[in-house]
Amino acid sequence: MLRAIGLCAALLASVSAGVSAGASAAQEVPEIRFDAVDFLKPPADLHMGEVAGVALGKAGQVYVFQRGNTQGPAYAAAAAQLLEFDANGRLVREIGHNLYAWSYAHATRVDAGGNIWVADKGSNMVVKFAPSGRVAMVFGRKPEASDENARPLEHPKPPLPAVDGQFREVTDMAWDSQGNTYISDGYINSRVAKVAPDGRWLGSWGSFGSAPGQFNTLHSIAVDARDEVYVADRGNRRIQVFDTAGTLLRIIQINVPSPADAPVAIGNRPVVPPAGPDAAATKTMMPGAPWALCITPRDKAGNQVLYVADAWPGRIYKLSLDGKVLGWLGGSGKQIKQFGWIHEIACPSENELYVAELLNWRLQKLTLRP
Repeated sequence: MLRAIGLCAALLASVSAGVSAGASAAQEVPEIRFDAVDFLKPPADLHMGEVAGVALGKAGQVYVFQRGNTQGPAYAAAAAQLLEFDANGRLVREIGHNLYAWSYAHATRVDAGGNIWVADKGSNMVVKFAPSGRVAMVFGRKPEASDENARPLEHPKPPLPAVDGQFREVTDMAWDSQGNTYISDGYINSRVAKVAPDGRWLGSWGSFGSAPGQFNTLHSIAVDARDEVYVADRGNRRIQVFDTAGTLLRIIQINVPSPADAPVAIGNRPVVPPAGPDAAATKTMMPGAPWALCITPRDKAGNQVLYVADAWPGRIYKLSLDGKVLGWLGGSGKQIKQFGWIHEIACPSENELYVAELLNWRLQKLTLRP
């Protein structure tokens, strides 16, 4: 079993990026200029639903995991479809038509070998597709109609004990340089699972809570070129960074101020407590709560940057890997260059982003002008 150790030391070394509540000196965080286009050009008979996931292939393919093509009753319908588009946004093919695992799309990624992976939150499954589009490996198992407990999962606090090889509302996956897969599991199990390249279950770390090394909704995961694992601990409004054995290295928080009257994508406007966003009873809609993570490939100088999206005020933040906020862009809304709950980001380079939006049912391609 993988274990996170050295938590006290890591907590003392944690990074608070941006401007912390009550700080005497505010960090200068510039707004980044950018252009945007509505990228997808589906055929007339294909309609997008909530775009939950986006990933890019090496040849410029754009993979979209969406909650369209909904089938079944109005409630508890299957809402998952994996589509491939070309570099111009034209549909190439559907992958996994009527796949057994399809239930509720959450995230898609492409590994170093060009394999396409998906995390389906509804079926509690992770599926690996070969580049050809055939299923190559599956992880987890969805509840069967004959199962006694085949119903929507409950969310007890604390959660029920996790089971090796199974997930409860899984959310995302990423890989280290050795080809090991790290799976954020997720809404209920509150842990990171580690799987070997051949599919062997290697272990997991984490539990529900707010202490260092604990989680409250692991919503996204990414690995940098140093094999450090970044986990979007959304419910705790922080990013926790681990080594490949699950040892906590540092904690990153985004504390860039936003206007109290910033537009909201949907629902009532969140209210930041006077003591700051970490004092909120529910932190998911607080500024800086990480919904989506993406780490760029190394540039010519060997550098990488981290992009993070929140739901309100609906911004994307650009960070160095040590947690310093380098800039921000965007905000909530329905127009181009505005966002409605960014759920996943693909970042093939420092100044090119693809952002999947739930509420606006679209994928925007952004070109940054820093």
